[in-house]
Amino acid sequence: MSPTLAHSSIGGLFVWIGSRLQRRFLLGTAAGVLISLMVFFLLFIGLYRTELGKQRTEAATQVNRLLRVSLENAMLKRDLDGLRQIVAELGRQENIASVMITNPRGEIRFSSRAELLGRSLGQDAPPSDPGTRFMTDAQGREVLRSVNPVYNKPICGQCHGPMASNPVNGILYVDYNADRLRHDARSTTLLLMGSGALIVLINIAGGWWFIRRYVLVPLSRLSLANEALSQGDLNSRVDLKGRDELARLGTAFNRMAENLQTTLRRLSESEAFLESLVDAIPDGVRVIDAGYRVRLANRTYREQLGIGEDEALGLCHQVTHGRCEPCPPTLMTCPLHETLIRKESLKVLHRHLRKDGSFLDVEIHASPMLASIEGKALPLVVESIRDLEKDIKYSQEQRLSELGLLAAGVAHEIYNPLSSLRMAMHAMREGLAACIESKSEANRYFEIIDREVDKCIEVTESLLRLSMPPVHSQELVDLATALGETLGLLKWEAGKKGIEIVLDIAPGLRVLARDTEVRMVALNLSLNAFHAMPEGGRFEVSAIRAGNGVELRFKDNGAGIEMGDQKHIFDPFFSRRIDGTRGSGLGLSITRSIVECHGGTIHVWSKPGAGSCFFVRMPDPDAVRQEDESKGRGD
Repeated sequence: MSPTLAHSSIGGLFVWIGSRLQRRFLLGTAAGVLISLMVFFLLFIGLYRTELGKQRTEAATQVNRLLRVSLENAMLKRDLDGLRQIVAELGRQENIASVMITNPRGEIRFSSRAELLGRSLGQDAPPSDPGTRFMTDAQGREVLRSVNPVYNKPICGQCHGPMASNPVNGILYVDYNADRLRHDARSTTLLLMGSGALIVLINIAGGWWFIRRYVLVPLSRLSLANEALSQGDLNSRVDLKGRDELARLGTAFNRMAENLQTTLRRLSESEAFLESLVDAIPDGVRVIDAGYRVRLANRTYREQLGIGEDEALGLCHQVTHGRCEPCPPTLMTCPLHETLIRKESLKVLHRHLRKDGSFLDVEIHASPMLASIEGKALPLVVESIRDLEKDIKYSQEQRLSELGLLAAGVAHEIYNPLSSLRMAMHAMREGLAACIESKSEANRYFEIIDREVDKCIEVTESLLRLSMPPVHSQELVDLATALGETLGLLKWEAGKKGIEIVLDIAPGLRVLARDTEVRMVALNLSLNAFHAMPEGGRFEVSAIRAGNGVELRFKDNGAGIEMGDQKHIFDPFFSRRIDGTRGSGLGLSITRSIVECHGGTIHVWSKPGAGSCFFVRMPDPDAVRQEDESKGRGD
């Protein structure tokens, strides 16, 4: 997993944990509230019932005590008025709606309310069992009726008969005001529920504060820090105080961020080093996958084709050959196709198409490799692309260097004895000056020797100029001097092969170039002409002004060039010599490179059996200067 994906996953985990905790907290809180409400509801019902039972118990206890005392007193004294007074006083008590005493048949004998006397309760008469229950009285009010049977006792037997046949003397009914009872019970219960609800809200607020302070806020900080880290802020850290699990998680996050920052820095440094290393390779390098996609290209490769970094990472056949489809492997050697099939390295010569439309001859070394990308083994091909023009340049410099060493050595070996010979000759001339009669003859011989020595010195100087390393800046090169001295070095070779050299250079012709390289062009084309005339022949070198340029012609009447070979003679390492000698195949490539480097062109006309003529055309600095002067005068 990449670092960015790891960061995103961790950030998503933090957010998910935070939201999950909030959901859990809310669900837990809601569940707690519901459970608390259910508990309080049950407590309410229980308390309500308990409160009612308590009221009933207290009422029954008071009534029974009063009734027992009152009845016993009334029975003993047979004081019915006193009993009526007791019932009336009891009915006037607070929270008591009415008091009634019925006989066992349900007829009201005593009542705190006079309108009820003599009535029968009928169906409204509750059972004679003692107890308390809510009901509606005759006036439609809800009351809590307490039923208190008055049991027969031995002392009452004179009036009510034996206890076995008359167990109950009468029934006392006490109706309590149910509204007041319910109000008191509700008030007590609601107060208790309100207190409980307040406690629950306090607990919820405290729990919310605790969760937010110690869970949600730290998780939010962790999430923000991780989001910043995933966006590339490698200095992102989180500061969580304490020793709890989230504080330890924050410490682990900071440690992970530091390790990630260190790792990414090392990876970045390694990547920059490898990129610089690949870019420093003098040959072009590119890596291609099986789908013809260029996955990596170094700076040298981009410079070879004159393309940008984004352009280099396209399809290989589009970038280097300008083709919409892959190169047909049956028509040309495709390094990618051949390497993936053979599973071994190979070397081929290709011609690549530059962005400006020009062609580049290259030598490609292709090798297979297997890379693991995104967990999959991917076959790749690594191509090392060598610019043959640079090889030509290096070969040219090496050739010039070797020729320079040879020429400098030969020139010094000849120049030093010739200088000594000239000094000795001058001394001899002065020694013989006294001999008047032989002076004339001696001077003639000395003049011949001096003239030949001058010729030898001139040849050595020409050889030294040809061997001089090329300067970086261009100069005005006189063609008559440069070509004349170069061809002068070939007179002995031409004479040995029976070749006649004809030099025809218009006076005053100059080119803006490097003197050493102009001489090398003449030398290469002359040697090619010599190889084309193994049996001797005629070699003509001429130079004329043609428009704004100077045209040099190197013409021979040798064997000529076959038509099939004419399009390849300027290719590197192509060599076809009629005299049977083996060449390097770089002479004409070097020549073309020199000419094009100075803004010129070269082409050939040849006919097998009739000879060849090379045309070298270069800008004429004098014509350009005259044109600029004419523009300056306004002509």
